[in-house]
Amino acid sequence: MALSSSRIRRRSTAFALVAAVTLLGLASWYVFSGRGTGLLPQSSWGPWREKPQVNHWGVQVRVNSWSNAAEAHVHMGKAEDFTMKAYGTRARATTDMDGTRFTLTPDGKITGQWPQEHGTR
Repeated sequence: MALSSSRIRRRSTAFALVAAVTLLGLASWYVFSGRGTGLLPQSSWGPWREKPQVNHWGVQVRVNSWSNAAEAHVHMGKAEDFTMKAYGTRARATTDMDGTRFTLTPDGKITGQWPQEHGTR
């Protein structure tokens, strides 16, 4: 009898260890892939850096050093202002003022494109 209860204890301990390692692995992937960036400390973010203007819009970008994530402040003076967050995947936004379509990638690259009809005005 003692032999079988010993086996059961070892198996349940092994199962608990496998479950803990699996959960830790999934949690690490979630945070460091960029999807759980909000859970990382503020010190993991780099400084805000001024980028060259994109279609006459001012842009500041910062990148997370621990994770696959970036944030951008986009502004046209006091007329329009918004923040983009690319946490693990691209973020897209379109301005109300002139219809510029912005794309921010998790590595901090930001692009802007005017709509097709903008060139004909």
